[in-house]
Amino acid sequence: MDWMSKLESVAVTYGPKALLALLVLWIGWKLIGVLVSVLDKGLEKSNTEVTLRKFLGSLIGSILKVMLIISVASMIGVQTTSFVAVLGAAGLAVGLALQGSLSNFAGGVLILLFKPFKAGDVIEAQGILGKVKDIQIFTTRIVTGDNKLIFVPNGPLANGNIINYSAQSHRRVDMVFGIGYGDSIDKARDAIHQVIAGNDMIIKDEEGREPLIAISALADSSVNFNVRVWTSTDNYWPVFYYMHEHIKKSFDANGISIPFPQRDVHLHQAS
Repeated sequence: MDWMSKLESVAVTYGPKALLALLVLWIGWKLIGVLVSVLDKGLEKSNTEVTLRKFLGSLIGSILKVMLIISVASMIGVQTTSFVAVLGAAGLAVGLALQGSLSNFAGGVLILLFKPFKAGDVIEAQGILGKVKDIQIFTTRIVTGDNKLIFVPNGPLANGNIINYSAQSHRRVDMVFGIGYGDSIDKARDAIHQVIAGNDMIIKDEEGREPLIAISALADSSVNFNVRVWTSTDNYWPVFYYMHEHIKKSFDANGISIPFPQRDVHLHQAS
C-alpha cells in the first residue's frame, strides 16, 4: 500500500495548488477574452482599420495567454525560469531571422494607425502609381492604370514619400497652350475663356479657385499661356482631356495657330 500513501501525499501536497491553478487559469482566460473585446470596441470607435483591429486583438490575447499559462505553471511548482529563458532566446532568434518581415509589419501598423492613405485612394509611392486595393499587415496591394496588381512591402512604403492624389476633394489642372507670335493675344484669351465657360465640371466662382489665364513665356517659336482651372478630384482627367481637345478646336475656329518647331535649311552649291 506504499503507492496509496504516496498518492495521498501527492494529492494533499499538490491538490489544493492544482485546483487553485485551474481556477486562476479559468478566471484569467475569461478576463483576457473580456479585455480583448473591450480593446476591439475601443479601436472600432477610433475608426481603426479592421485588419489592424483583428491583428492587435489576436497578438495581445496570445501574449497574455502565454503569460497566464507560465504563471499558472509556477503556481503548481513547475520551474519556469529555464522555460522563459528558452522562450526569450527563441524570440530573439526569430526576430533576427525575420528582420525584413518585422520591418514590413511595423510599417503596416504605422500605415493603418496614421492613415496616410486608405483603400480606394490613388497614390504614387516607391515609383508606383495606382489605386490602393487593400492594406495588409505586411504588404499593400496597388492596382495600376493598366490593371496590374503590385504588392508593395509596407516597410519602405511607410518610410518613403507618398503622394496621395485622392486626399483632397479638389485639384488644380495646370496646362500650357502656345500661340504664334503673329496671333492676337486677346483673341486667344477669349477663346480659352469660352472653352472654360462651356465646361460645368470646372469651378468658376469659388473664391481662391477662379480660373487663371496668363502669359507665362515668350518662347522660341510661341507665346505660351498658363491655364489653371480647379475641379473635383474625380473630374481631374476628364477636365484635362476636355481642355486640350476643345482649346485646339476653339483656336482653329478663331484662326489662331498653334506653332510647332521649324527649321530653315539653306543649301549652298559647292563651286
